[in-house]
Amino acid sequence: MSIDRRGFFSWVGGGLAGAAAASLMLRDGTLQAAVPSESNPACPHFAPKANRVIHICLCGAMSHLDTFDYKPGLIAAHGQALKSSSRPDVFFGQVGRLRRPDWSFRKRGQSGLWISDLFPHLAEAADELTVIRSMVAETSNHTPATFQENSGFRLNGFPALGSWLSYGLGSESDDLPAFVVIPDAREFPPGGAINWSNGFLPARHQGVVVRPRGTPIDDLFPARPLETGADSAARNLLADLNRRHLDDRAGEDALSARIKGYELAARMQTSVPLVTNLKGESKEVLACYGVDRPETADFGRACLIARRMLERGVRFIQLFSGGTFGSPRRNWDGHENLKNNHSEEALRIDRPIAGLLRDLRRKGMLDDTLVLFTTEFGRTPFAQSAADVVGTGRDHNPQGFTVWMAGAGLKHGLAHGSTDEIGWKTAENPVTWPDFHATVLHLLGIDHQKLTFYHNGIQRRLTNVHGEVVKAILA
Repeated sequence: MSIDRRGFFSWVGGGLAGAAAASLMLRDGTLQAAVPSESNPACPHFAPKANRVIHICLCGAMSHLDTFDYKPGLIAAHGQALKSSSRPDVFFGQVGRLRRPDWSFRKRGQSGLWISDLFPHLAEAADELTVIRSMVAETSNHTPATFQENSGFRLNGFPALGSWLSYGLGSESDDLPAFVVIPDAREFPPGGAINWSNGFLPARHQGVVVRPRGTPIDDLFPARPLETGADSAARNLLADLNRRHLDDRAGEDALSARIKGYELAARMQTSVPLVTNLKGESKEVLACYGVDRPETADFGRACLIARRMLERGVRFIQLFSGGTFGSPRRNWDGHENLKNNHSEEALRIDRPIAGLLRDLRRKGMLDDTLVLFTTEFGRTPFAQSAADVVGTGRDHNPQGFTVWMAGAGLKHGLAHGSTDEIGWKTAENPVTWPDFHATVLHLLGIDHQKLTFYHNGIQRRLTNVHGEVVKAILA
């Protein structure tokens, strides 16, 4: 019977059903994959503080003014017109009256960090947080801003932070990827898989998606049971097909990555069910993450799966809160009614994130784990409404917003930088995305200027030609 390689995969069940066969051939020496040479980044460059990362991305733009950036001046100016000599550059062009935050702020923990009542559980972990209140972005458009948050560039085609870490540091696990993405259970973020693309790095460094609800990964197992002996016969046939295929295409990155992906997929048939099955966790741990509550179950599962993956050697895990921009909104884009919007989204993640920090600390993992909490930009101190109206929503604001970090190598319970008295523009110690990324790499023992990859005549890097480590937040 005449059958080509593509037809063979269809015959054995499609998707990753042939992964086990490819893996066993590679491991038994029946097949030798042609792996392209790539530059050795020789990382880490110095002793790291952190060995692994969880990155929580809030899609849609969380309002810093209603969460982590307390502004008494804005409260006092509620209802007043914005005092500015130039018209603000906002996404929808509507500049209403100044409006106070929708939640009360309190000093939290021994550090006295100001955190609003929107995050009551996270507020209990205030002394673990390192808050940056002076972030700036280059665009007020969600998709390019999200790209920049993840890759340092507003255009697509550049490797994500997780891909750079996979390239530079690799995985500590033999049976799980270095870079895992857990999207919002409702939908993907704006730009979809571009946010975890390997860009111009070798294809094996792209993020692997694991769902927090339902089937974790598609096509990890055969679509139907195989007859006795069919598995070994399939391996033998595939070995011959792959050998011929590789002889004609030696050094092709995409093909080599695909074969290595099948090899990893075979091992993931055992590892993924183990790491995503939470039945072995105690009721106390499940409650800590909110897995036992309908409003927090999805994100709670994502956070708990992330912790379990860290324990098994995954290097970088990205959790997304919020998706694209349909109707109704399922993200943090509070244009119409910010109070309702942020209340619904915060309810989904507040308890799980606080539980994650508490559990990492309990297990002794927070001392060498870095937790990042970011959003693509902030929101305006004035309402998105007619000029003489105090509306209920806020527009996009890239000129000043807040992110936080927690864990290894940081000064905890600290607020770095500031915005002006109404929280509109960064006023002190501005931090750009290249600065932020340079700092993350530094904590992982990487000099951001030395982690490079030659592409199209340029030694590319995550931080482009910019970036300064924010030393003031380092322990």
